[in-house]
Amino acid sequence: MIRRTAGASMEPIRTDIPARLDRLPWSRFHWLVVVALGASWAIDGLEVTLTGAVSGVLQHPATLHLDSGEIGGLGSFYLLGAVVGALVCGHLTDRHGRAKLFFVTLAIYLVGTLCTAFAWDFASMAACRIITGFGIGGEYAAINSAIDELIPARVRGQVNLAINGSYWIGAALGSLATLVLLDPAIFPVDLGWRIGFFVGALLGFLVLLARRHVPESPRWLTIHGQHEKALRIVSDIETRVAQRNRAELAAVPDGEAMVIHPRAHVGFGVIVRTLFRDYPRRALLGLVLIASQAYLYNAIFFTYALVLTRFYDVPAADTGLYLLPFALGNFAGPLVLGRWFDRLGRRAMIAGTYVVSALLLWATGALFARGSLSAHDQTLLWCAIFFFASAAASSAYLTISEIFPLELRALAIAVFYAAGTAIGGVAAPWFFGVLIGSGSRLSVFYGYALGAALMIVAAVVEAWLGVDADQKSLERIAPPLSTRVQL
Repeated sequence: MIRRTAGASMEPIRTDIPARLDRLPWSRFHWLVVVALGASWAIDGLEVTLTGAVSGVLQHPATLHLDSGEIGGLGSFYLLGAVVGALVCGHLTDRHGRAKLFFVTLAIYLVGTLCTAFAWDFASMAACRIITGFGIGGEYAAINSAIDELIPARVRGQVNLAINGSYWIGAALGSLATLVLLDPAIFPVDLGWRIGFFVGALLGFLVLLARRHVPESPRWLTIHGQHEKALRIVSDIETRVAQRNRAELAAVPDGEAMVIHPRAHVGFGVIVRTLFRDYPRRALLGLVLIASQAYLYNAIFFTYALVLTRFYDVPAADTGLYLLPFALGNFAGPLVLGRWFDRLGRRAMIAGTYVVSALLLWATGALFARGSLSAHDQTLLWCAIFFFASAAASSAYLTISEIFPLELRALAIAVFYAAGTAIGGVAAPWFFGVLIGSGSRLSVFYGYALGAALMIVAAVVEAWLGVDADQKSLERIAPPLSTRVQL
């Protein structure tokens, strides 16, 4: 059933909005999108890094007195919340718009982060982690949809990777912050970690204010019958770009226009059939890419500090020194390699980054099992692994956001993030927490080897089923359902 929204026209619309957005030169508007949306990933990186870095402190009798299994469990609860949040908010993002939801999801995330600062035991902190995860899960769907629909096709890959990679700017800042917050000479042992979460929530509020300047996706508005509003937004962007560049914008060829049959709402049954009947190969590709990187990241990152404190006797207050280079390597990967995803192509770069990170992970695990590494050696090798793995993980989200029709883009991101994280990620922090708690280097190596095997499988699937989406408009990669007369 088609339902009309206020101010929406359900008559067929001939539009060239996608082509007009794709032909824009890079401008201050695009930087605004990068900063306003990427900043939330940086805040998330700061907050999650604090969670990992304070894991040693949270085992102290003067704090929450948690054991290794409970520390890993906090990561699993966070991911469980993210899975639920992605599913709920992904559907709402496709139905009510990108802009509305990336306000709502960030607000939920901030509430969870703020409440974490006041947790008093394992149960209360686990509840806070679920709320925080719910918000960030919703962010994945809303933000990645908005990025792809506002950024020109020729640079969409590198911009998407850079924005997702900005998470690690926050992680680096969080690492530095722990050197102060976890120093008992500066703050009491049960106060410093709480201040960190409180400050993270405050910074997130500033990001919320910046998002007021990012418009709703004109593509989304058009398929929902709000073409006049979409035209006003695009015209305003074009005017600002032309004035800034002091040059007329190139005309859009008439052949670039398309006819849209607006629909206020696409039924859930249509969405499921489209995902799994019309695009089964792409569905399998997305699931494998997300699940494999979810295991790798969530297993290692959430238990990073535990490895340092258990096997290398690094003081809990000093783990930030080791997290800092790790975070910088993760940020450098998408930033340096991102441009090649648009030049050499998605298939070659995605498969390549998955393979290289897998081989490095296996080799590092073998050296770790033999006891051949120092804490510094381990950190340097982790930096090398995640230089490539960070680009691989970001490209998984890029893939999902590109290869399905606009009407279900956010829900597709949510479904595959949720399914992939549930399969490969939710239990991974707990699983690694148990392996580390056993004190057996060989057991931990088996966990690393499993992660390497999953990444190799993902690389093979990408080489087989990958979509050559580089420098193509979203509408060419997956035509909107609204170009059809009937769904």
